[in-house]
Amino acid sequence: MNYQHQYTDGTHIHFPLGKVVCIGRNYAEHAAELNNPVPTEPLLFIKPGSCVVPAEGGFKIPEGRGSVHYETEIAVLLGKPLSNQPSEEEVRDAISGFAPALDLTLRDVQAKLKEKGLPWEIAKSFDGACVLSPFVPASQFPDLADIPVRLTLNGEVRQDGNSGLMLNAIVPMIQHMAAQFSLQAGDVVLTGTPVGVGPLESGDELVIELPGTTRVETRVL
Repeated sequence: MNYQHQYTDGTHIHFPLGKVVCIGRNYAEHAAELNNPVPTEPLLFIKPGSCVVPAEGGFKIPEGRGSVHYETEIAVLLGKPLSNQPSEEEVRDAISGFAPALDLTLRDVQAKLKEKGLPWEIAKSFDGACVLSPFVPASQFPDLADIPVRLTLNGEVRQDGNSGLMLNAIVPMIQHMAAQFSLQAGDVVLTGTPVGVGPLESGDELVIELPGTTRVETRVL
């Protein structure tokens, strides 16, 4: 595994990298920009831990597999296991940190899979499909309904969202996930992407941030 969880101060987190649990179409404007209906219940999918790479130092995208889209998201790191029907207090206690992340998507591949009513894994789980930044301790985010997230691409702000715009708020979202399958320490939750997704090209320069707490410069190698 070429990724190890760490905090923004450089200290490492002493539990293994787990799975990445994602929620689709969690911002209404993003669903609209891709001509997707807004789900009536949380739309979940999973990326394997093997697809995670660090944002620092740059990252690669697949070649010859069609358009690769960025989706900037608030990532939540879990430091304790959750299962069945955890309470709000249990979920808050299990949250270890927050970070900006990129959920990369093979958009052309995904579109073909959706046309056939097939799962998205091939489009979402390739090596390098989850680009993670170091985590900020959860204690720095007293209001989970007001966490900003932003992507700047080649000097232009492309995505500028906030957890307050989510259709499924962070704690109820994680409660729902834990009711479907067990979550473990080291798992990461990607909470959905705001409007403004688009394609990446080799050489693109990106800044992903949770404004006011963490800012990471990276690039497509």
